[in-house]
Amino acid sequence: MKTATALVVAGHAIPAVAVTVLTAAVGVTVELDPRSIAVLMVAVFSGQLVVGWTNDLIDRERDRQVGRTDKPLATGDLSPKTAVEAVALAGIVCVAASFACGLPAALVHLLLGVGSALAYNTGLKSTVLSWLPYFVAFGSLPVVVTLTADPSHLPPAWMIAVSGLLGTGAHLLNVMPDLADDAATGVRGLPHLLGARRLPYVAGVLLVGASAIAVLANSQLLWMWAGLVVVIVIALVTMRGTGRVPFYGAIAIAGIDVTMLVLS
Repeated sequence: MKTATALVVAGHAIPAVAVTVLTAAVGVTVELDPRSIAVLMVAVFSGQLVVGWTNDLIDRERDRQVGRTDKPLATGDLSPKTAVEAVALAGIVCVAASFACGLPAALVHLLLGVGSALAYNTGLKSTVLSWLPYFVAFGSLPVVVTLTADPSHLPPAWMIAVSGLLGTGAHLLNVMPDLADDAATGVRGLPHLLGARRLPYVAGVLLVGASAIAVLANSQLLWMWAGLVVVIVIALVTMRGTGRVPFYGAIAIAGIDVTMLVLS
């Protein structure tokens, strides 16, 4: 049980589940059948686990230096060998499930989705381009969903932009509580260059802007403007929070955006 719990924590379970559920919801909007949605969820969730575990594997020495007690690989509650084995297993599942969604969807998910995230883990996180893997990876999700439904069809550009902006905003907020620890271990991505004072405002603009694009693309549905108001309120409240509160606010905003798409 201790190892299982450590694997869940090191796999960044909450974001992984959130991304998987939101992707499945997008699948509903394109009328994917239940089997295809289930396979897609397996592909996305296993890919998220690969990304989470590799992130903590690569960062374990830095996490140990700054005393991160919430990182099982840094505290020794999870061995690197077990984590590597978990990555290998999840990777096999991810590849198999991705190809079960069709060749075009698999290539986009593995190369742009998982591939971009791994590029972040292995180096881009320490550069001014730290936002780019998030924009590409999250922007690719509606593409993967749409290609799963119809390999010859792509989603509208606004949907890709909305997803990419939401991912970028979430990235900025996810890093915010770790700015000091990252600086102490030599990590300086875009969030670190922006600084703690500007981060919530920049992220808030991205999240609200993404929501506004979704509403404007469906402006004939007047009730969606009420959803945008809710998003603005959530942004105003959560962006002022501490710890992971702003990040969870970003997840809530993404949930509202996807819910609006489903209902539209």
